[in-house]
Amino acid sequence: MTTSTAANSAIDIASRALILIGAEPITSFGDDSSEAVVATNMYEDVVRATLSSARWRFATEQAVLNQLSDTPTGRFTIAHQLPTDTLVVHTITVNDALIDFTVYGDKVFSDQSTQDTLIADYTFRAKENTFPSYFSLAVEYALASIFATSIARDDGLMVRIEQKAQQLLAKARNLDSQQQTSRRLSTRRFITDRRS
Repeated sequence: MTTSTAANSAIDIASRALILIGAEPITSFGDDSSEAVVATNMYEDVVRATLSSARWRFATEQAVLNQLSDTPTGRFTIAHQLPTDTLVVHTITVNDALIDFTVYGDKVFSDQSTQDTLIADYTFRAKENTFPSYFSLAVEYALASIFATSIARDDGLMVRIEQKAQQLLAKARNLDSQQQTSRRLSTRRFITDRRS
């Protein structure tokens, strides 16, 4: 008897997306099938886009940025190198204080001093075996909506799967957002306004 397991690889996720549209699963991206050709060409873009669509806690990291010897051409005084796995930069801090910065390619430009240590909070390309099930399922449906058009050639199926993908993505964001301390709502402003 075969036991169902969690999707913990790119092939698992792509194969499950193919199954959702009634296509044959693949065993590798190098398979000689139209399913493998489409999966090979679309998989990484869909995963990166989905990871970039929210500040996923499982794919968020902090890193001290390395200062570069070359300075920016204009408007900024200093440049730092971003980590190679960066998808989206959320914040840059110095001594826990947010700073103004601009991302240029794989670098961060700012007006900080050479003595400052810059720390980036960023989304990185997480590995599939670290994806929570709620995220894997959302990616599977996002892929399936593409496969429905390119493999099954069924626009109606694509619309239904895309709607389900959006619902699953919203649920995934909700679940993932719970992985931090809840912020207290300050009611002081409301009380002050009410008294005046």
